[in-house]
Amino acid sequence: MTPERFEPLAKEIFALKKQLNAVILAHNYQVPEIQDVADFVGDSLGLAQQAAQTDADVIVFCGVHFMAETAKILNPNKIVVLPDKDAGCSLEESCPAPELAKLQATNPNFWTIAYINCSAAVKALCDVIVTSGNAEKIVNAAPNDRDLLFVPDENLGQWVMEQTGRPMTLWKGNCYAHVEFQREQVLAAKEQFPDAKIMVHPESLRAVRELADSVCSTEKMITYCKASPAKRFVIVTESGILHRMQKECPDKEFLCAPVFNVMKLPTDGCRCSECKFMKMNTLEKVRDCMKNLAPRVELPEQVIQRARRPMERMLEISAKPIENAG
Repeated sequence: MTPERFEPLAKEIFALKKQLNAVILAHNYQVPEIQDVADFVGDSLGLAQQAAQTDADVIVFCGVHFMAETAKILNPNKIVVLPDKDAGCSLEESCPAPELAKLQATNPNFWTIAYINCSAAVKALCDVIVTSGNAEKIVNAAPNDRDLLFVPDENLGQWVMEQTGRPMTLWKGNCYAHVEFQREQVLAAKEQFPDAKIMVHPESLRAVRELADSVCSTEKMITYCKASPAKRFVIVTESGILHRMQKECPDKEFLCAPVFNVMKLPTDGCRCSECKFMKMNTLEKVRDCMKNLAPRVELPEQVIQRARRPMERMLEISAKPIENAG
């Protein structure tokens, strides 16, 4: 339920949504009031699937820029707006398309797998896209006679190699919000809450992943928490996910793991990890981008055509049942 102070804005947004035939998509890391007005809240895979299936004329993408680009790639004839044009991504910025093209040129046998957290220009250079939720499945389906190149998150790539046994060349990039989590802080949380299950996102450092009861995407975290008999969970990812978790599991307790205090100064309670880019979007900006149909996400036709192929390949593989190897 939207808090009372946001109700007037929410009413404006709902009226604009009807007027525009719009759909509002929000990532799990968005602020609670945005999640509460969204038609769909999810992780990167779920949002891509929703974007591919929508019959709306306008897509309001409450996330960061590469996510809105993904919606435009899948819906080139629809209007896609982003509440804040400057909502970027440190991981995306770590992998410029020209630098990737240089690396690809060193090995014609590379088969490039790109985590969805990259620019449209990078997607256009790749063979398939993955999310944290489907990366293991898609890497298992990759051609056996090709040298796999995984970009841009080295921690996710490392985890996928551990799960699949497939060797890959890893791009040296990471998400600043996820690598803030340190082993010492998670160990302290385990000591303080020994009954809690530890949920870790695969973009985290290996030393942190090793402490997890489950390493998984945000969507799979929610599924795990729903199914688990445990009543308390320490969540090692961006803190925005706690809002949805609490809504869907009201009888359980969710704690955000503290992050590394660089200055080793006293803090008032838990300093949780937040993505400054995700938090740039506000309810006011959602309303304004719908009123003005701006900022719009626009991409060159050639980029859309080239980036669409690996996106569609991802969605096709994700929809296939997992084959029984036994």
